[in-house]
Amino acid sequence: MSMAASGASPIEPQATTSQRQRWLFGVAMMGVTMPGQVFGVSLLFFYTDVKHLPPAWAALALTIYAFYNAVNNPLIGYWQDRTRFRLGRRIPWLRYGAFPFMIMFAFLWLAPFDGATQPYALLAYFVVVIVVYDAINSAVGNAYYALLPEMFVNYRERTDVAAKMMIFLTVALLLGVALPPVIADRLGWGLMGILFAGVGLVAILIGQSGMAETGVAVEPEMTFLQALKHIIANRSFMTLTVAQTLRFVTTNSMATGMLFFVKYTLKIDGAQTGLILATAFIVSALMLYPWRQLVANRFEPRVTALLAYAVVALGMLPLWFVNDLRGMLVAATFIGVGFAGIFLMDNILLSDVIDEDEEWTGARREGMYFGMNGMVITLSTAIVSVVFGAVAQIYGYDSTLAEQPASVAQGFRIFMTFLPFAGCTGAFLVLQFYPLHGEKLVEMRRKLVQMRKLR
Repeated sequence: MSMAASGASPIEPQATTSQRQRWLFGVAMMGVTMPGQVFGVSLLFFYTDVKHLPPAWAALALTIYAFYNAVNNPLIGYWQDRTRFRLGRRIPWLRYGAFPFMIMFAFLWLAPFDGATQPYALLAYFVVVIVVYDAINSAVGNAYYALLPEMFVNYRERTDVAAKMMIFLTVALLLGVALPPVIADRLGWGLMGILFAGVGLVAILIGQSGMAETGVAVEPEMTFLQALKHIIANRSFMTLTVAQTLRFVTTNSMATGMLFFVKYTLKIDGAQTGLILATAFIVSALMLYPWRQLVANRFEPRVTALLAYAVVALGMLPLWFVNDLRGMLVAATFIGVGFAGIFLMDNILLSDVIDEDEEWTGARREGMYFGMNGMVITLSTAIVSVVFGAVAQIYGYDSTLAEQPASVAQGFRIFMTFLPFAGCTGAFLVLQFYPLHGEKLVEMRRKLVQMRKLR
């Protein structure tokens, strides 16, 4: 479907934000997402390989975290939709929640126990800190993402700010993936956590200075269960969320497995992990505007996302054959091209779903929708954790051993190849059933513009 049928058409509302606001909104993206990048790439490695927590126990803790996160996301979103502060529904969470968010992030890396001598104490510490961290993380992150469809009201405005967000996401990825092992080697994991917490805090506080809430639409009087039932009945939302959950299986498995794949399968210096991931992220950043100009501005969101899923799925296959750094860098380049399209479209697709809900109900319920989306997507963490634990056990990985058995190399190759490929392939297939495209998308946008004019 071309842009003539679906993109930034004359029926859409006029943009209401300045370039300065869009850049500042992007800056906040770095602060909101960087802790998650460090978390996703280094946390499992830190607690198993550094702190010697048995892999099965670590997988159990992350599975508990995933299900806890799945419950708290929609509850927090529902609460934020219905809460009224002087500064609005979202901005206070960013302004006053950023500091405790970063404090708890730092505590993740300050574990005082060692799994070799105090495994139960380390497990208890891990679970308690991760639960508190996640509650605050969900509140801050949900408030940030919920502002996107409210502040940025048409497709071109959203793709513009999404590209800026992804630039700063790329910075967060580069810093969060490449630097933690380097800083930890020199200064220790605890100081690494404190440094990243400080950078994240500054980014959020700078970014929120350019944010604004419209305050035009209110949440209808629904109980939590009524709101939940209404959202689950939304076919556009459920189809998109299942697809995004599968795509997060891809990104989470890559983030979780990369250090292990580089160290035990490729048998190259673990410091090269940063170079590999940096290659993918830099390529992603460089491809953002080509994706926006050549694909997103010509085709509707669904088509753009389908193309991106296909590119990433195909990019996973060479990992089965890669045996050295050069081959890994080539594969990372190809994967990075596809990730640019995925990162660009994720929140734009969900913003369309939220617009559709407003057209149905007359209310803006970004918090509930992003919370529910986060709930289901977080299940990808449980999937990846369970598969990681199974692969580690089947192929003999033991964090207490000085030298791993030869079978471990094959296990991590399987983990890094087949799980990411299955995730993006599944996302591509599920998105075929996403109904909000073509004439239906055009008609929804037309009705929404007319409805807003009558307010």
